[in-house]
Amino acid sequence: MAVAWASYNTIADWQKNNAFLINASDSLPNWAFFVHLHHTPAKDDYVFFAPPANPLVQRHFGPTSGPFGKRVIGMPGALVEHRGSYVYVDGVRVAHMKPLTRTGEPLTPGPVGRVPRGCYYVGTPHPDGFDSRYAEIGFACANQIIGTGTPIL
Repeated sequence: MAVAWASYNTIADWQKNNAFLINASDSLPNWAFFVHLHHTPAKDDYVFFAPPANPLVQRHFGPTSGPFGKRVIGMPGALVEHRGSYVYVDGVRVAHMKPLTRTGEPLTPGPVGRVPRGCYYVGTPHPDGFDSRYAEIGFACANQIIGTGTPIL
């Protein structure tokens, strides 16, 4: 009985700190992740966060969209710049901004300047990635972050 109880406690503890997530978007190369809840992201980590509740996000993903998954490209203090339709983080070109969504809705260029403390510039290399390159997503900040992820499939 002690082994069964210890196993139950181990599983219960794991569930408090981890989750399994299926990625339905084609913006990330993997479709299944273990998410480490409440884990502080590092550069290049996969991070999962609650997207902002704005009309464009709600139209495309519903009023209660699931978490977004992206890579951490810019850490707090990183310099984000726009040069034409390209985004640079600390002098490295990381994304191309499109003026319109795939359905023709206008997109607003994302934030520039230093990434604030507790926030991250997040993105994907996918040309249709909906991420920090657009103001509708902006920086992913600590109060939005669910955790970091490890791809498993």
